[in-house]
Amino acid sequence: MNRQEIFKWVKEQYDTDPDYPWQDANAVLRHWKNRKWYGLIMKVGRDKLGLSGVEEIEVLNLKCDPEMIGFLRTRPGFLPAYHMNKMKWISVLLDGTVSDEEIRNLIHISYGLTEPKKR
Repeated sequence: MNRQEIFKWVKEQYDTDPDYPWQDANAVLRHWKNRKWYGLIMKVGRDKLGLSGVEEIEVLNLKCDPEMIGFLRTRPGFLPAYHMNKMKWISVLLDGTVSDEEIRNLIHISYGLTEPKKR
């Protein structure tokens, strides 16, 4: 999935529009009930992610279960979360390495983890 496909899907699923708090290409996906972030799409230099090269690539940061993070980070396309809590967030490369279905499933998990707590 690319950024536009993600924006279309989250609009259909969660009525989410991307938010651009820094007036640049970085887009935040916020939960409609409490405005918490459940996703962040950004361009990051490959070298900043520990990858070879210096060109920018797009990543999607998602909140995730800590036990899943350990497993996911052993697979291609998943990296420690860039500029986020690495115990609770993961970066997903948007370069075709990770399937669309898996990205949608991880977005759904992230959305659920940011739901307001029931009292």
